[in-house]
Amino acid sequence: MNHWTATTEFLALRRNTTLLLVMLALAGTGERLWLGFAPKYLEWLGASVLIIGLFDALQTFLGAVYAWPGGWITDHWGERRSLLLFNGLSIAGYLLVLAWGHWLAVILGAFLFLAWSALSLPATFTVVATALESHRHTMGIGVQSMIRRIPMMIGPLVGGALITRYGWRHGIQLALLGSITLGLITAAFQWFLKDKSPDRPAQPQRQLSFLAVVRSFTPALRELLVSDILIRFCERIPYAFVILWAMNYGHLTARQYGWLAAIEMITAMLCYVPVAHLADKYGRRPFVLVTFLFFTLFPVTLLWAKSFAWLAVAFAVRGLKEFGEPARKALIIGEAAPEIRARTYGAYYLIRDCIVTAGSFLGAWLWSISPQVNFIGAAICGALGTLWFWLFLFRGRKIASSQP
Repeated sequence: MNHWTATTEFLALRRNTTLLLVMLALAGTGERLWLGFAPKYLEWLGASVLIIGLFDALQTFLGAVYAWPGGWITDHWGERRSLLLFNGLSIAGYLLVLAWGHWLAVILGAFLFLAWSALSLPATFTVVATALESHRHTMGIGVQSMIRRIPMMIGPLVGGALITRYGWRHGIQLALLGSITLGLITAAFQWFLKDKSPDRPAQPQRQLSFLAVVRSFTPALRELLVSDILIRFCERIPYAFVILWAMNYGHLTARQYGWLAAIEMITAMLCYVPVAHLADKYGRRPFVLVTFLFFTLFPVTLLWAKSFAWLAVAFAVRGLKEFGEPARKALIIGEAAPEIRARTYGAYYLIRDCIVTAGSFLGAWLWSISPQVNFIGAAICGALGTLWFWLFLFRGRKIASSQP
């Protein structure tokens, strides 16, 4: 019993955080059964490069515009009811794509099936913030991030196997049926979540406008936002086209691409708990700086990756870009006022991802020139973001209030 208690304490596990981990594993697996193959599926359905870029832009844009209402709904409804709503919207999106085998269904369905991952982000942050002490936030987010990567590993493996065996049409249909089933099971666990927000704001504070929340950002949070925007351009420019690079230029099968995703997730998962523990103990800034370096290195490694072995190396580097993600998110938690915490997350991600949406279209344009130009452009953005963080947040040590 003592060993069990020590383990749960070390991993920052509470009732709500444990239930949240189960939800993230189930809903995430459902989403990842087919979402990673969506760009290639769109190509198979006859969509152009511009449409594929549009779909990728929608993922970023909806992640942005949904973050603010997701935070508002969470602050007003509580975590349980808001998560049930977001999950229901995602299931509706899966049903639309399943019922209509056209690329337009994927584009329209994105407004629904992306609801879980986009709308729920402020809610999942709030569960961690309200269930754990401030010095345990990085570990709480680290364990959450690790569990999120299990679906990102299992989903593509299962989805790739289904597509390889049954073809794109029937393989995707079976994956969508799996997504719907896992979404319904997720809803059952969400029902037992207990709202726990002792510092929920008084009525006047609840009426804060978006601009008022943005003005409440600390200087450190603003500098983090700038560097994060540049880093996300680095991620987004090649994002939708990595699978095309692997399958069209590297001649990989869907099953092999699933294994690349598994390599990425295993690498990321090995980092989360030890790095979260060290970041909570010694400070978060160095770990964020290292993760920004790995973001920058990934598109560089793709330049020479035209076989499964070299692509495996590149995807391992991509997994290492998650090295300091829990520390970065914990910095946001530490800089957010408790009474408007969810809306602060929502405003941060709304600003970041609205701007980064342009990266998807920029990526499509650069890809139309050549894949190499796409990757080099991404690396330049990553280098600028890393430099900004080093100059204004790491060397200047502006983030101090949330450091242990």
